[in-house]
Parts: sequence; structure tokens; C-alpha cells
Amino acid sequence: MSTNPANRSTPVNTAAVNTAAGKLAVGWALVGVPLAYGVYETLTRVAALFG
Repeated sequence: MSTNPANRSTPVNTAAVNTAAGKLAVGWALVGVPLAYGVYETLTRVAALFG
């Protein structure tokens, strides 16, 4: 029998995984929404400038 601790099966804490995924999603939304709005505004103004 192996005594290597890396071979042990440990349960995954799904609450911690879900919390981390939620924080990641909120973080991306806080950055992504203003970024998308800025890109949209830039493209509409460039289109008005050259169009």
C-alpha cells in the first residue's frame, strides 16, 4: 500500500469553488461591461467621423 499523500482522494469543497466562480464572474462583469460600452462608443464615433 502506498503512503504517498498525493495519492489520497480528498473531497473538493464545492462551496469554495462556487464562491470563487461567483467572484470571478462579478469581477469580469465589473471590468467587461464598461469596456464593452467604451468600445461601442468609440466605434460609433469613429463611424460618424468617417461616415
